Amino acid sequence: MKSSVTLYVDADACPVKDEVQRVALRAALRTIFVGNSRLRLPDDPLFESVVVATEPDAADDWIAARVGLGSVVVTADIPLADRCVKAGARVVTPKGRVLDAGSIGAALATRDLLDDLRSAGATTAGPAPFTPRDRQAFLQALDREVRRAAHDLAGTGRRPIPIRPIRPSR
Repeated sequence: MKSSVTLYVDADACPVKDEVQRVALRAALRTIFVGNSRLRLPDDPLFESVVVATEPDAADDWIAARVGLGSVVVTADIPLADRCVKAGARVVTPKGRVLDAGSIGAALATRDLLDDLRSAGATTAGPAPFTPRDRQAFLQALDREVRRAAHDLAGTGRRPIPIRPIRPSR
C-alpha cells in the first residue's frame, strides 16, 4: 500500500474547506474532514467525511489519535494543534499560520492568557474577520507544509508524492 501525505481538517466552522479540496485534488492527497455533521464533498475517493459525537473535543480526539509523520492538520484549535505537533504532524491554521514545535508554546500561552482574562470578566476582542489575504496566506502555507510533510516521509522509506506549486486564485 502506498503511503503518502494525508490531510486532516477540523471541519466544523472551517472557512477554507474549498481551498483544502483544491490542494488535495491537485496533489492527489487523501483528505479527511472531521466534524459533528456530514459534509457535502466532491464525489472523489480522495475525500472522506468522518462524523464524530457532539461531545466537546470529539473531533479533536479523533484527529489527534490518527496523525503523525506525514500528516498535515488544518485547524484553528490551539490545544488540538499542540497535540498534533507533539505527534509529529504539521499544522496550518485557516489564516495561514504554521504551528510547529517552535511556535506552539507561545500560541498556547496566548490562548490561556485570553481565557483567563475572559474568566476574570475582561472583554477581549474576538478574532479578526477572515479576509482574501488570509485565504491566500492559507493556500501558500498549506502548499509549503504539504511539501514539508512529503519530505518528512522521504526519510522514513515511504514514497513521497510529487507536488506542483499552487497559484492562488484572484
